[in-house]
Amino acid sequence: MKYDFKLVKTEKNTKARLGHFAYNGVVYETPMFMPVGTQATVKTMSPEEVKECKAGIILANTYHLWLRPGEDVVMHAGGLHKFMNYDGPILTDSGGYQVFSLAKNKKKDITEDGVHFKSHIDGKKLFLTPEKSIEIQNKLDSDIAMSFDECPPATADYNYIKNSMERTLRWAKRGKDVHNNPNQALFGIVQGGPYEDLRKHSAIETVKMNFDGYSIGGVANDDECKEDMYKAIDYSIPYLPEDKIRYLMGVGEPIDIIEGVIKGIDIFDCVSPTRLARHGNALTMNGKINIKNAKYTEDFTPIEEGCDCYACQNYTKAYVRHLIKSDETFGARLLSIHNIRFLIRLVEDLRKCIKDDNILEYKDNFIKKYYGDVSEIK
Repeated sequence: MKYDFKLVKTEKNTKARLGHFAYNGVVYETPMFMPVGTQATVKTMSPEEVKECKAGIILANTYHLWLRPGEDVVMHAGGLHKFMNYDGPILTDSGGYQVFSLAKNKKKDITEDGVHFKSHIDGKKLFLTPEKSIEIQNKLDSDIAMSFDECPPATADYNYIKNSMERTLRWAKRGKDVHNNPNQALFGIVQGGPYEDLRKHSAIETVKMNFDGYSIGGVANDDECKEDMYKAIDYSIPYLPEDKIRYLMGVGEPIDIIEGVIKGIDIFDCVSPTRLARHGNALTMNGKINIKNAKYTEDFTPIEEGCDCYACQNYTKAYVRHLIKSDETFGARLLSIHNIRFLIRLVEDLRKCIKDDNILEYKDNFIKKYYGDVSEIK
């Protein structure tokens, strides 16, 4: 396995953890935000720009790379690192989230063997199993692979989520049994919705399988409330080992990253910073702004004063607004650079707070500046 994780410090007032993630001789600190490169690219950004944002791990999507260009093409290119020219650590998800959103008849399409669904590209009928997901990820040669899990809707009832969680456990074992890339770590996924007994059972049984790291899944559904997300973390964390990475999947809202860190999460990912950028939105310490707003027409200041990203060091709101309003892709690129760097700066701040034992004070100050009022947090 290419990486090693060491817990360095726990903040004295919370469960927040400072960790060292060593990969190929380079040590990265956690907590960490991981940019998402769904199709072996972080949208609009070059690998060099991603690294200049001080990113560590980045993500690629198993489902999308399976369909295009195909896992064999990536394997023949020498694996994901060579294919996309990124020499930092890469994590691939299992494809489960995409597959389950495409499975129309849940009771019929989701079987014990795997999931039947249609390609979003050409409508071709496909079938993905735990074994196939791991086989694809083995060929992609990412540094971290994820187990294939069922992603139940947040609105599902207790019995549905219980059966889904039990199936995820069985699928985790099947995937682990066929995983055969010695240089690739494999993470297990804890499911169980907002139910304490299900999360506890899922965490305990998943840990028994001795994965290289653990993630908390089922928390990034569009229809899930923050309260349920936080319950899922609180109900899972006590049963996860101290000496292995804890990953909260699909979460990138600033307050959720802060709360996740306080609760003991180490790494996060989300498509939101680049998606927001493509719609003209910028993240700043004083809140999210829409650069298309007319008030920025002659605003010749950086996107955010004090930000050290390439966009803020070289361009103004007025120029970026002009690009976005003109549908120039350079505008989305500059905002993507800024937004990625913003979330990485956020976790840098949180790491310092863990070292200084003042993360709760930071949270209070952040909420006042970013959201203005706690009641605005949704």
